[in-house]
Amino acid sequence: LLAPYDPVDNDLYAVLKQPSAQHWLGTDALGRDILSRIIYGTRTSLEIGFSAVFAAAVIGMLMGLTAAHFGGWVFALIMRITDALMALPGIVLALLIAGLVGGGIPVVIFALGFGGIAPMCRMMCGLALSVKQNDYVMAGRAIGMSNWRIMLTQIFPNAFPPIMVGITMGIGGVVLGEAGLSFLGIGVQAPTPAWGSMVNDGYPYLLDSPLLSLAPGVAIMLLVFGFNMMGDGIRDAIDPRLRGVL
Repeated sequence: LLAPYDPVDNDLYAVLKQPSAQHWLGTDALGRDILSRIIYGTRTSLEIGFSAVFAAAVIGMLMGLTAAHFGGWVFALIMRITDALMALPGIVLALLIAGLVGGGIPVVIFALGFGGIAPMCRMMCGLALSVKQNDYVMAGRAIGMSNWRIMLTQIFPNAFPPIMVGITMGIGGVVLGEAGLSFLGIGVQAPTPAWGSMVNDGYPYLLDSPLLSLAPGVAIMLLVFGFNMMGDGIRDAIDPRLRGVL
């Protein structure tokens, strides 16, 4: 509905055109419209961002809840697993997985989502350990509620709101990770529009046609900035005492 051209159609008669009324941001080395590719690349970035963070949040929160509620050897085992995962930088882990398995949107989602499990687990575990000391949790245990019912109806709803901030900001981090993988050529594969690969494609023409790299780079910056601001807004809504605090 928004893109003026098909993002994968080549037009060898319109190669490396400067911005004009027909092509607002110009064209790339294959004659493809830059604006159309940026618009379609938004879909790719958001699909990967939401999918990877959702998968990481579900698995990580379940692990964190389990560790905090049961304690003992369960807590020790899960925390050692998360320590091992956090010992590797997320982007390095994603590079390793994507390099071994190959590129493509499902692989990028798996690679970036896998790297986000450990932070979500640690965050949920810390919040759940605090919430489980409240009287309503002890009351639920006293009236015979099962462990899973206590976890899902008493601990999780009260520990989840702060997690929303981490989830929102995590989407921006995944978008940056996807752009990095695509820039290196092991992320989203051509001809699917992806902002990272667009930055890489425009790099050889940076002096003559800077918009080839700058336009998708600005799109990445604005999207990540927007999700970070959304996370700050959610944080302020959850705890009004933090309003205006950076």
